[in-house]
Amino acid sequence: MRVEIWSDIACPWCYIGKARFTKGLAAFAHRDEVEVVFRSFELDPNSPKGTVAPVLEMLAKKYGRTLEEARGMEEHVAASARAEGLTYRTDGRDHGNTFDIHRLLHLAAARGRQEELLDLAYRANFAQERSVFDAEVLVALAVEAGLDEAEARTVLADETAYAAEVRADEREAAELGANAVPFFVLDRRYGISGGQPAEVFTQALEQAWAGRAVSEPAAADACDPAGACPAPRA
Repeated sequence: MRVEIWSDIACPWCYIGKARFTKGLAAFAHRDEVEVVFRSFELDPNSPKGTVAPVLEMLAKKYGRTLEEARGMEEHVAASARAEGLTYRTDGRDHGNTFDIHRLLHLAAARGRQEELLDLAYRANFAQERSVFDAEVLVALAVEAGLDEAEARTVLADETAYAAEVRADEREAAELGANAVPFFVLDRRYGISGGQPAEVFTQALEQAWAGRAVSEPAAADACDPAGACPAPRA
């Protein structure tokens, strides 16, 4: 069975949702027969490349909040992340264009190291003081994931490298009706939107394994294409 996950490194619910999915998959009896493929989805594709802004300032501007209110929003999300055993920094993170990261993730997929790079990129962005919008940081992460440094640098230097693959993923997301991430598709029969609890993923895997189709995707906390990542509901 194949599970496809559309996500973006800039999306906190993708970070949390992946952790929850991993727990849900671990509880699935046929977990060793599940292939997981990660797909590209940019939250802010119109963000100018090379331009970054502090996350708190971005949130304050987007939602018309003060910096303190934006920090409170981040603390709500951080609490959900920490409940999953994840480290989450609420200060000092950057926000910017993630297209190069997605291109590098496609290189990693071609070399069989996609999930390793994805996990490292999430950790760098949300848990460490490393900007994933810095090319040298991306190269370092690629090497840590087991990729060749020279090849990673070549891909980053060539803006056309794996660009078609990223755009194809994004077109497919639109065709499937994905308007928020994370978005999970199980064997092209069952769609789940958002960072659902682990047990929901386990149930979905069981349903997909049994061949039961569900017409409408479930919805939960997610980040929309405008980059809006709401705090958890009370």
